Amino acid sequence: MSSSRNWSLLQWQEQDATHAALWRMDSTMAAPRRIVIADDSLPADRAYRLACEGQAMLWRGDFQNARQLLQALGRRLDKAPGASSAKARHRRADADDGKAAFPHAFHLHRQAQAQRARILSSLLIELDAGWRCALRRAPDWSLACGEAWGDVPQDEAAASVLVPLRELLGALGAHEWRKKGVALAVPGLPPLSIHPHYGVFSPVRGEYLDLVAQAPLPAAVRQAQAPVWDIGVGTGVLSAILLHRGVQQVVATDLSDRALACAQDNLQRLGLARRVDLRHADLFPEGRAALVVCNPPWLPGKASSLLEQAVYDEGSRMLRGFVQGLASHLQPEGEGWLILSDLAEHLKLRSRDELLGWIEAAGLKVLGRQDIRPRHGKAMDAADPLHAARAAELTSLWRLAAA
Repeated sequence: MSSSRNWSLLQWQEQDATHAALWRMDSTMAAPRRIVIADDSLPADRAYRLACEGQAMLWRGDFQNARQLLQALGRRLDKAPGASSAKARHRRADADDGKAAFPHAFHLHRQAQAQRARILSSLLIELDAGWRCALRRAPDWSLACGEAWGDVPQDEAAASVLVPLRELLGALGAHEWRKKGVALAVPGLPPLSIHPHYGVFSPVRGEYLDLVAQAPLPAAVRQAQAPVWDIGVGTGVLSAILLHRGVQQVVATDLSDRALACAQDNLQRLGLARRVDLRHADLFPEGRAALVVCNPPWLPGKASSLLEQAVYDEGSRMLRGFVQGLASHLQPEGEGWLILSDLAEHLKLRSRDELLGWIEAAGLKVLGRQDIRPRHGKAMDAADPLHAARAAELTSLWRLAAA
């Protein structure tokens, strides 16, 4: 998983000497330009000012105190001037005319998220080459770090790694999810337990799973050895659902090695690994299929982290690539199932006419569409800046065929 190309060297001054450590280039935070040393004597207000000024703080105090400081930075962000008034402005815009608030309100929301992530990522922890921390009261989270980031490369200039405490906690959270799994209750199917890996999106929004479990299988799938493809396999959950529905074999593709490893793990746990051919590919494998299923990222935009790659699709690249290439990969009477939320339409990031135009231009026709409303908490949260869009959202399974 690790590669020397994914690491850079950081240097800083400490106790009148130059020190060096490695920095992961695929981190969600850019490498810090200025590093100051911090410990238990640093007041939270001072730490907040340093973070706002763009300075990273390398922690040399008690590890549990570092966690408390991170929480204090979060509270100061919540109380920062303009934070509450911004929410109020969003609520007023939603009340007056939710449609008029977007896409501007969405871009403001993303800017605020990025600023929050930058400030909370300013608190750094030093780990050794085995992902262990020497700070007082530091737990051993080396297994979680190894699962998330692989092995630390050997480097003569540095024998340690600097990691934002925020990311370290994220690796621990991913480890717990991977260990415990996510229990899924999909109508008409036996209970499924999916174990997401670090950087692979968890199927916590279960409504789209219901759509795949209930959509009528095309007649072509009922033929012996009919090819069925899962494009963008992720955790492997859609492949598992298709197999439980009676599909005999699935070819599943993904560009992410993390996703392919995660899917292999989950399918092995479910006893289905022999019936899925996992391939590293950009969208389609070679040939044609009776059914091609794809759940692309739902929002056009640039991802700023590994997890966001499952949410944001810059320039709608994956969505458009799937639609444009589908007809040439379908067998006679074959279908493509496009699973897509219309949240982008409510946020004014993409119109329904654009989507229908892409479908028509690709030589496809819509055989039918099944819709379902989201069940997640944000859809019910009136204080959420995007509430007007989330409250109107529908997730759809589009049944597409060659025109």
